[in-house]
Amino acid sequence: MRQLIIIGSGPAGLTAAIYAARANLKPLVVASSVEVGGELMNTTEVENFPGFPEGVMGPDLMAKMQEQAEKFGAEIAYDDVTELDLAGDIKKVTLGSGKTEEAEAVIFATGSAYRKLGIEGEDRLSGYGVSWCATCDGFFFREKTIAVVGGGDSAMEEATFLTKFASKVYVIHRRDTLKASKIMQDRALANEKIEFIWNAEVADILGDEAVTGVTLRDTVTGETRDLALEGLFIAIGNDPRTHLVHEKLDLTEDGTIWVDGRSSRTSAPGVFAAGDVIDPSYRQAVTAAASGTVAALDAEHYLAARGDAGEPAPAEDQLVEANA
Repeated sequence: MRQLIIIGSGPAGLTAAIYAARANLKPLVVASSVEVGGELMNTTEVENFPGFPEGVMGPDLMAKMQEQAEKFGAEIAYDDVTELDLAGDIKKVTLGSGKTEEAEAVIFATGSAYRKLGIEGEDRLSGYGVSWCATCDGFFFREKTIAVVGGGDSAMEEATFLTKFASKVYVIHRRDTLKASKIMQDRALANEKIEFIWNAEVADILGDEAVTGVTLRDTVTGETRDLALEGLFIAIGNDPRTHLVHEKLDLTEDGTIWVDGRSSRTSAPGVFAAGDVIDPSYRQAVTAAASGTVAALDAEHYLAARGDAGEPAPAEDQLVEANA
């Protein structure tokens, strides 16, 4: 039986693994068989993660995080979780291989998935003009013509933010009214760089190696037309990956896992959650990493109270970190 299992290998999961491994908890990280590294694996260049003034490729950043976790003793399993038993003192994690792992504590860091349009070109041009994160990629669209798809608060926020960089921002919405709050609507409608395209949906994304435009379909008449663009931001929401814990952990109104205040403690003793799966607002790599730190420390304290924590980090390391 293990002391700690971490489910998820994005910034939250791997940061938790680094801290837990340094605390000698010998964590097992269930990294997935197909989505190792989380959403950053689909990001080309990351310029807002601290410590990389020249930027870093998303896959490279995640590889470094994994390397660091493994250096301190974390074990990585390239498998998928198919079932969880979180009741009782011993948690059971069933993998796709059929193997069941047991642990005294679990950190759930499965992240969230951006909702997609489900059209041709969306995945192929991801990172080449198609994006789901304005704060991540907006800088690359200076003086360019771009569009945001969506009509909620997130879409209005993304469109307004992108006007700091782009010369023109279209907002493409399926209806003739917005779902966004009035203050967000007013802010976007008053921005001279933003133009709304009502009653329209994206039928196709154009471009071979990079986005060159979209084909729009009128939701009233069915007519189509092309719109020249250099970037397309999709802001139609995201869904936290919580399907494994439905009816096992309490969820919030946003569908994220409920945690106790600023901690990572969930409604089940010995189960902790971190990253986008608890965060409906920020969804940044750096906030997910910080959340993973909290989860690892909470898990360490939980195990220590049970008398099961590993040996503490060397005193000199603790002193350096305390004075940092």
